[in-house]
Amino acid sequence: MSAPESTETLPSTSTPAPAAAPAPAPTPAADAAAKAAAPAPAPDALAAAKKEAADNYERYLRTVADLENFRKRATREKDELRQFATARVLEDLLPVLDNLGLGLAAAKQPGADAKAVVGGVELVLTQLKGTLANHGLKEINPAGQPFDANLHESLSAQPSADVPEGSVLAVIRTGFSLNGRLLRPASVVLSSGAPKSEATTG
Repeated sequence: MSAPESTETLPSTSTPAPAAAPAPAPTPAADAAAKAAAPAPAPDALAAAKKEAADNYERYLRTVADLENFRKRATREKDELRQFATARVLEDLLPVLDNLGLGLAAAKQPGADAKAVVGGVELVLTQLKGTLANHGLKEINPAGQPFDANLHESLSAQPSADVPEGSVLAVIRTGFSLNGRLLRPASVVLSSGAPKSEATTG
């Protein structure tokens, strides 16, 4: 009688399969090859890029031309302003010139009254001052006022019993300012105060 067959399974002696190695990192040469192998841009995209570049260049040329035109216009307007800035002042002075001419013509008449001629000249002078004042011209006539180095120019000093020391005794030449800006200082003589009595000798 034969012995019964054994059903016990023997342990396997085979070794496990090794894990897969990681893929190597791409090299620069491989990147360049991949880019070279990439498909070229479509003709429509290239044409659109060229059109956009042409439009940008055209806008640039237009901007440069506009800037140059603006510079020329600004220069022209500046020149015109300098040439015709006094037109309104001169236009307002024309009546003064007319009256001055009439006054001179009257003074040349035989038997002209000197007092009337002087009165006419005074009227013309008043008209001239009023016209200039309307355009911002102001007289600086500081007789009797304290000296102001910003507006006055001292020529000399004289003693005075009536005018305090340091004040304007006399105005030699009237000064003028235009809209608050000094054009010409007033030339003045200052008071040095009351005259000092001479010392008596014994």
